Amino acid sequence: MSAVAEASPSIRARDNLSALGLHEMAASLPDYVRMVSAGERDFCSALEEMTRVEVAAREARIVRQRIRSSGFPYVKGLADFDWDFQPSVPRARVEELATLRFVERAENVLLVGSPGVGKTHLAVAIGIEAVRAGREVRFMDCARLVEDLQDAQARGILKKRLKYYAHSKLLVIDELGYLDIGEGGADLLFQLISTRYEQRSTIITTNVGIGGWGKVFGDDVAASAIADCVCHHCHVIKITGRSYRLKDLPRERRDAD
Repeated sequence: MSAVAEASPSIRARDNLSALGLHEMAASLPDYVRMVSAGERDFCSALEEMTRVEVAAREARIVRQRIRSSGFPYVKGLADFDWDFQPSVPRARVEELATLRFVERAENVLLVGSPGVGKTHLAVAIGIEAVRAGREVRFMDCARLVEDLQDAQARGILKKRLKYYAHSKLLVIDELGYLDIGEGGADLLFQLISTRYEQRSTIITTNVGIGGWGKVFGDDVAASAIADCVCHHCHVIKITGRSYRLKDLPRERRDAD
């Protein structure tokens, strides 16, 4: 008689669950066998609890995978944000954005402030909430996004690439303004923004006020057109204060920098 045949039914059942990829159920099976034997659970109740835990674990794995594939630079939520350090951030408004009602209305969010004040953290936190709610989210650094569109244009697949970015329910464009984009990049970005206009939501973080976008894009007309599409249905949050990354530096060093 084989070792498998000699094994007890509970061991064979555990092995079968593992083979099917139901690892949470396999791990908890001995406990539930004991509880059913002791009359603490009936069979159906035990099965319901085991499958509920397995489903929850599977959904958590899917969310983790979707967060990884969305392109976030890190995983942080609103609970990780230091509201006391950055009191200029309107907490109630940000928490309202985290409800994702703005996504359902195809509205945009513009986070404006100096480097290090928490713009990216807030954008990531809202984006992760969207992923957990089952929305398709794409996070891209602005310069890298423009480079990708320029590469697609050079290879003759721009339309396909624009469709790829336009499809996401929420697109986060990070660090607009840190690098000048130029007229060609501005035109590509306008094509993307205009495709998403009133159809999908976009979050943009920038260290440059809208009035300075002309310099970033190298074209006042393109800058105005992009700003018009972004700001028509938009929640603008301006963040003031010093950089969180520099908070632990002695004052004399911060002043020297």
